[in-house]
Amino acid sequence: MKVLCVIPARYASTRLPGKPLKLIAGKPMIQHVYEQACKATIPADVIVATDNDLVYQAVESFNGKAIMTSAEHPSGTDRLAEVALNYPDVDVIVNVQGDEPMIPPEIIDRLAKAFADEKDLKMATMKVLMDEEDYDNPAAVKVVTDHNGYALYFSRSLIPYPRNKSDEYKVYKHVGIYAYSRDFILQYAAWETTALEQAESLEQLRVLENGYKIKVLESDFKGIGVDTPEDLEAVDALFKKLKN
Repeated sequence: MKVLCVIPARYASTRLPGKPLKLIAGKPMIQHVYEQACKATIPADVIVATDNDLVYQAVESFNGKAIMTSAEHPSGTDRLAEVALNYPDVDVIVNVQGDEPMIPPEIIDRLAKAFADEKDLKMATMKVLMDEEDYDNPAAVKVVTDHNGYALYFSRSLIPYPRNKSDEYKVYKHVGIYAYSRDFILQYAAWETTALEQAESLEQLRVLENGYKIKVLESDFKGIGVDTPEDLEAVDALFKKLKN
């Protein structure tokens, strides 16, 4: 089984333009993500998929690997599918978000290993117990799973609703790292968007609406995704503290 780790790095960001190149403790954010991904042991290679020459040049400057992709892709899924077309010998693609500089490499390995354990697996992702302060935060995506660890639904609303709350009541936050079989990402990207996907603005619902399963592994990783200048400031301060 050959595994490729792909880091989509889109330059244009509404809340933080030029996000991949923002400095964290003196290094571009994309370099932190790339170096963390390279610590994973299962992927045969790590590559940055970008639509911007500046990002491409930055990756090359720290001796990383990058590929230019179309700037016309409406979603990260479409960008991954373009990469998949260029790597026909790959079996599994792990998609690491370019704004997660604290991503633990063992999470990448766990997702890749899930495909070795389940030969027919199409797609996998992660979840973590959610802090109660995020229950009503639509930016914190919730996920519920069945007894076998497969997703039943993802939502920006609180699920499950605590009508009969007990000591066993748990809310899980979806962690936006994915792994796909290469064949499945090409199939998935070709589908039309779906009603639930559009309503929640969550691409993964397209998979469930088309009748496919998503394996959800549990983790305790609670990193800081960098979406705003405030996030960047917080992560920069944390990295500088760790460095010192």
